Amino acid sequence: MKKLIVILTLGSLIAACGGGNSHAPATAAASTEKTEPGKDNPSYDPNRGEGKFKDVQINPKLDLALAGEGNKVYNVKCGSCHKLSEEKLVGPGWKGVTSRHEAAWILNFITNTDAMLNIDPKAQAQLEICLVRMPNQSLTDQEALSLYEFMRKNDGVK
Repeated sequence: MKKLIVILTLGSLIAACGGGNSHAPATAAASTEKTEPGKDNPSYDPNRGEGKFKDVQINPKLDLALAGEGNKVYNVKCGSCHKLSEEKLVGPGWKGVTSRHEAAWILNFITNTDAMLNIDPKAQAQLEICLVRMPNQSLTDQEALSLYEFMRKNDGVK
């Protein structure tokens, strides 16, 4: 019984630590201000999300070299929590993700994870299903773009 309690305690601590980045919780005023993006923040676009990516132009033809770089990023930073199928692991499966969300939304989510989880309704709904906050992976813009191209390849774009 003691072993079980120790294991559960350690598991809780590991889950609470996430990716190792500590983030101060939002203040009550900021939290209230951003809970309903449509009402309190009329400039918020739920199709774009919160972050620096705005008008992302995507080439209809897949960039294989960029997708290959994205595969490397996936293997190092994403594969332990996300499957390439529809199956949930820790986080949701990636199959079809590029048809469910706009490119800007995905890029903003993977580069500005904490803000998106705090204010975006789609990200919050996913959090309710997965029950684990995605840690900020500190992706560069180039890594994010290559990862998005890899997601497109996974979704069958040629």
